[in-house]
Amino acid sequence: MVQNRTILTVADNSGALKLMVIGIVNKRSVAYLGDIITCVVKQANPQGQVKDGELVKAVVVRTRKEKRRKDGSYIRFSDNAAVVIDNIKDKNPRGTRIFGPIAREVKEAYFAKIASLAKEVI
Repeated sequence: MVQNRTILTVADNSGALKLMVIGIVNKRSVAYLGDIITCVVKQANPQGQVKDGELVKAVVVRTRKEKRRKDGSYIRFSDNAAVVIDNIKDKNPRGTRIFGPIAREVKEAYFAKIASLAKEVI
């Protein structure tokens, strides 16, 4: 669960290191796993594709707040992380690698390319 002004780590190699949430696409006050958010890049690698201050779309792949699944289990991660995507329609990541585990809810939200690049889907 992330909201406006939440600082996220980036789980791909797009060049961004830290993102700050400035908007949630689906008009709710909070975003959960698999939701698309609008972010501004707060810290970036100078050699990366993404630059400081750039507005980007991202999908939430890990949250510290636990999320209840339909089978009664809960999923929780140690950090809040997102993957930068190119646009809402294509849903393709801008990076070529995904670091760390991602939640199964991301794959169920039609981000199959992100799920296939990840080493572990929990």
